[in-house]
Amino acid sequence: MNLPILAATANVGHLNPLQLFLDADIVVQLVMIGLILASIWSWMIIIGFSLRIGTVRRRSNDFEREFWQADDFESVMAVHQQKDVPSARVARAAMSEWKRSTTRGLKDREAASNRMAAALSSQVAEEADSLAGRLNFLATTGSVAPFVGLFGTVWGIMNSFFQIGVQESSSLAVVAPGISEALFATAIGLFAAIPAVIAYNRFSNAVNMFEARLQRFADKFHANLSRELERI
Repeated sequence: MNLPILAATANVGHLNPLQLFLDADIVVQLVMIGLILASIWSWMIIIGFSLRIGTVRRRSNDFEREFWQADDFESVMAVHQQKDVPSARVARAAMSEWKRSTTRGLKDREAASNRMAAALSSQVAEEADSLAGRLNFLATTGSVAPFVGLFGTVWGIMNSFFQIGVQESSSLAVVAPGISEALFATAIGLFAAIPAVIAYNRFSNAVNMFEARLQRFADKFHANLSRELERI
């Protein structure tokens, strides 16, 4: 029995993604490269966001626990000033408005309370926008990647039909390789899109929940500051 011949026969029936890429038309190759780069960037965003959302949640938990137990709010904010703590920045925005409103004497309590509420809401929205900054790329990848892959597929199939005309043969041996390469582009498009869509939906929900949490913290702090205004 000739073992090299058997090995060669086995390799013929083996689907080799790298060989599909190398044999593909230059346009299909460019599509594949673009989709692979988009997938890599998406995974970098997924990993980076997962680490960041965990960190800011933990730091915000620590800050809020210390904040509500402290007698001096500013001392707690000073400790967390150099860290990435959204809750601390929300509190600092309110304290800055408090100082501007009370430094030269309080003239209108209701107006001062409204300004602090606006400062708090604005900072909460800014923190949410900052946290969700790169998620738009996931949404774009999830919606566009399948169509980009489909474009590569259509181009590859067109090239296969062109080969039928050139070789004057409609044999599967003529068109099958080109169609396989073309369909591989669609597979890569789905490979890039599916994780991006899942991650975007989960992370968007995480951002919304964290924004709601910051808003509750802001409302509670605003209530405390409003009581202090009544004593002035």
